[in-house]
Amino acid sequence: MCLVGPPAAWAQNQRPEVGAVRLGEADAIVVDGVPDEAVWQKALPATNFLQRDPNNGQPASERTEVRVVFDQDRIILGVTCFDSEPDRLLGNQMQRDQPFSADDRFLWSIDPFLDGRSGYFFEINPSGAMGDGLITGPTGGGGFGGQMNKSWDGIWIARVRRSSIGWTAEIEIPFKTLNFDPNTTTWGANFQRTVKRKNEESLWTGWLRDEGLTRMSNAGRVNGIQDISQGIGLDLKPYGLGAAGNAPGRGVPGTSSDFDFGLDAFYNVTPALKANFTVNTDFAETEVDQRRTNLTRFPLFFPEKREFFLDGANFFSFPPGDQSPFFSRRIGLNRGEPQPIVYGAKLVGQVGKQDVGFLQVRTSKETLAGTDTPVELKGEDFTVARIKRRFGSQSSLGVLYTRRAAHESIVDPRHSIGADLTLATPSFVGGSTFDSGAWFAHTTKPEFLTDEGDRAPEGGTNAYGWHASVAKDPYRAEVAFREYQAAYDSAVGFTPRRNYRNWNPKVSWSPRLKSHPLIRGFQFEANANINLNLRNELVDRNIMLKPLEVEFHSGDTVELQVFRQAEHLEEDFEISDAVLLPMGNRYDWMRYQAVYQSAARRKLSGRVEFSLGDFWDGDRREFNLQVNLRPRPGVYVQLVSEYNDVDLPEGSFTTRLYRIDARTQFSPWISLTNNVQYDSESGAVGWQLRFRWIQKPGNDLFFIWTQNWLDDTTRGFQPLDRRGAAKIVRTFRF
Repeated sequence: MCLVGPPAAWAQNQRPEVGAVRLGEADAIVVDGVPDEAVWQKALPATNFLQRDPNNGQPASERTEVRVVFDQDRIILGVTCFDSEPDRLLGNQMQRDQPFSADDRFLWSIDPFLDGRSGYFFEINPSGAMGDGLITGPTGGGGFGGQMNKSWDGIWIARVRRSSIGWTAEIEIPFKTLNFDPNTTTWGANFQRTVKRKNEESLWTGWLRDEGLTRMSNAGRVNGIQDISQGIGLDLKPYGLGAAGNAPGRGVPGTSSDFDFGLDAFYNVTPALKANFTVNTDFAETEVDQRRTNLTRFPLFFPEKREFFLDGANFFSFPPGDQSPFFSRRIGLNRGEPQPIVYGAKLVGQVGKQDVGFLQVRTSKETLAGTDTPVELKGEDFTVARIKRRFGSQSSLGVLYTRRAAHESIVDPRHSIGADLTLATPSFVGGSTFDSGAWFAHTTKPEFLTDEGDRAPEGGTNAYGWHASVAKDPYRAEVAFREYQAAYDSAVGFTPRRNYRNWNPKVSWSPRLKSHPLIRGFQFEANANINLNLRNELVDRNIMLKPLEVEFHSGDTVELQVFRQAEHLEEDFEISDAVLLPMGNRYDWMRYQAVYQSAARRKLSGRVEFSLGDFWDGDRREFNLQVNLRPRPGVYVQLVSEYNDVDLPEGSFTTRLYRIDARTQFSPWISLTNNVQYDSESGAVGWQLRFRWIQKPGNDLFFIWTQNWLDDTTRGFQPLDRRGAAKIVRTFRF
């Protein structure tokens, strides 16, 4: 066997182009999944896909053709995925916006601003399942290239048809769904095809492994898109909700009911700038968070799932990722419980070379009932403003402002302001990519942090950092630094810890093999996460070495990891009930982990993780298991188990977490999800049943049942709360 690098990259400089054909008055297309109307023959196809994997730069083993037509109101894609073995097509997933990792699929990205850094992402599979997302940055998307937010939910439609030649699709995207530059007739675009049984990925362009579908600087061109319209540009989205529930385990045994109405209004101020206004906002249909075991000293990050905050979220992004000064879950969620939103207003989009985002939200007063004294939550006003100036091919300079002001409170309004600079290019030394940036944030220090009179700690109120990375397949190196001062308090951000400096270097090498019958490639990696206090004394350190990861042609992977960790406790840490690690001690330990992950295309697949070794001043054994069952298309069951056995001189304990996620998809438009979770830390079982009927894109009917039980050692599981809700949503487009 021998190691191989990517083919010569000169071919990638020849950017492919395809023309979009305008529909004439006599041309009619029925979106039924079969592009057999006469007008399709007028459109020359985008074809000649090249493999990303397994044979980088070689022609795809199965031919794909993509044709593009449009009229004033919509763009339509006609896709033909030829397949030499059509009876072996895989299309297990049928539910919208769920992973297609086990399926054949067709994916595409479009850049309606032709700025090479942002856009839209879409995907379908042979069963008609649909997924979409926003491309939010030129890098950071892993194997796809550009960074994505797949929680965006656009209004579009796709129909597919299987046949003796493979499978075909017709896809209709209204221009009302997209923001675009009305002054350009050329859009950036790229297409990708997955043949899952071969574990093969092929693309129209951007097939080098450090490029990808969503790195829009490598996109091809779709020409001739002109004289298009979003109409008036107004969408009205009213909802009606009926709900009932009680909480006997939280001191509210009586059943109460609620009937409510609300409205979302969207208006395209320009084709590139969208305004959104919401009144009496409700998020009853939002999926529950996945529970996780936390044996660290700091809170975990949970992603945003609410539609109002996800739409246009990329226009508010600010470094450093999860610990940004703006985190939308700080709005309308308090101590894990929803707080009513009275109204919200948002403006997002592009004005010239500026990306702009503005958000104003008001929440109302709320009382959280519980077994102890009810908690009174104050109503609050939130303001977020973001402006980013683009320059160069992928660089930018921006500012961010946030404000949080409680009503009838002794806490003064809290403000934060930040600035960030990104310098990046896809054409660095020797054909590598380069990405770097620096940022600074400052927060005010109010006299009181809470209505109980808590005061801010002594110290500075600034945070800042920088990062740099360079990559050329199969190598990648990066380093990042950040500092959070002791009194830094971004009231609308996520800051799990303060008063520290962090260094995070990382290097990796991912060689591929040529013509090996079993093994596709390897990955080797080393990274360090080093935290110091502001006196540059070590607080904690985690060094991870991956001496081996093997990827097989089958899609299976095996990896080994070694962790060397150190902690110096500056305060007591209660790692579990009555298990207290005292401050002042220094701990140093080493752990070993083995991971096996099977190919997702199988009817029975999964992931196994086992780790053992020292832990603080004792030892720990961890076993995590995930089993995925796909008995037939439209049925998916995931079983997850996490187990920790910890033995310390201060005390021994175990943690357990179980989750069952059972999804039944009757069609791409109707789905039923059951999610059951239990963790030993809370002792609670949670169940959410979620039924969704997409009557047509934008018109939805939801039924949600949520129930929780608490494990009582003497009486077994006792009901905590239960709630049922039915919600209907309608969209009117003008």
